[in-house]
Amino acid sequence: MDTSFPTSHHLNKPNIVIIGAGAAGLMAAIWAGRTNPNRNIIILDGARTIGAKILVSGGGRCNVTHSKVDARDYAGGTRNAIQKVLRRFEVTQTISFFRQLGVELKQEETGKLFPVSDSAKTVLNALLAAANKANVIIKYPRRVESITCLDDKFQISGEWGEIIAERVVLATGGQSLPKSGSDGQGYQLAKSLGHNITPRILPALVPLLLPPNHFICNLSGLTLPTTLELRGSKGEKLIAFTNSTLCTHFGLSGPSVLDISRYYLNAKLDDARTILTINWLPDKSREDIEKELQNLNRLTLLRYLHDQLPERLARALCQTAELEPDLPGYRLTREQRKLLVNTITALPLPISGDRGFSVAEVTAGGIPLTEINLNTMASRICTGLYLCGEICDVDGRIGGFNFQWAWASGYLAGISI
Repeated sequence: MDTSFPTSHHLNKPNIVIIGAGAAGLMAAIWAGRTNPNRNIIILDGARTIGAKILVSGGGRCNVTHSKVDARDYAGGTRNAIQKVLRRFEVTQTISFFRQLGVELKQEETGKLFPVSDSAKTVLNALLAAANKANVIIKYPRRVESITCLDDKFQISGEWGEIIAERVVLATGGQSLPKSGSDGQGYQLAKSLGHNITPRILPALVPLLLPPNHFICNLSGLTLPTTLELRGSKGEKLIAFTNSTLCTHFGLSGPSVLDISRYYLNAKLDDARTILTINWLPDKSREDIEKELQNLNRLTLLRYLHDQLPERLARALCQTAELEPDLPGYRLTREQRKLLVNTITALPLPISGDRGFSVAEVTAGGIPLTEINLNTMASRICTGLYLCGEICDVDGRIGGFNFQWAWASGYLAGISI
């Protein structure tokens, strides 16, 4: 299916071909067209639905960005490198850009920014309209199978045929949600043009699995704030996230789990003894809980826990600590009290896997930022090639951070090309 964009372009002689019509690709196309209206710009996308990731993001509402974005919210490349790109197109510019497109954004308590329409279609339609206005042609499904350098030009080929372009932007995404079109093909195209890919390509922002008989799997549907902490083999804290956690029939999901997933999966490959722990009462210290348990007197463990946690979870924690829920506090031994405190605040999670790229919201890994000129997003390896979005070795935490990277890197590629 081809979009009915202007026919004034010479389809066989485009100046710029952008591969991928996701957030970064559309952003690059819009700004390339605005910067030089005389350029012939074509986007090729292999998916049958344009902007599928935009449409499913934020539960169909599209979490466009976050009120406060900092390089510390990202992993992959160095913070200095990531910040260099983010500074060129900041949150205030994102808000202004979408306002100019007719999309007003609203900020929620979490700092996330959504369109006031609460519809991702609003965002996608505005981007497509802006691309149209910039005289960009979008062709899909047009999966690109190969790119070949021909002197100072590129030959872009697929089952649909081939075209020659002066400049190419790789905005194919990573490997997450492959049904949306980002199935890892971009990595192969980049490698064919001389680029390296990080040794590890991992799912990020992905739910984690527990053994089917784990008590958490029986608490499916339960949502509450927790702290998830990643610990090294010597017990040292590596990273922690406090946020909403969702118990599911397969294990754990929710913002805290999605945020820590890439760190857990990566650390586990370095050291199998790395563990993930959960604190069910993140607003209290271990010392506070221990004191409260010491002063329970005739109050039962279940009553104490149920005052702060759902009853199903309270009973499960007692059972895990091998304590009767109706046990009065004064009968707790010192050893039992220590065990219960550990069960509440630092329960080890026997993670058995993750839900994979088909569910992951983003990809960890990609083209190293050292191979990209971060002033322009131009390749340092292949003249005339530009890279932006998720194909780069940058992944952010949940909350609009990955979109902000897409807007910023796409903008830079667009004005530079």
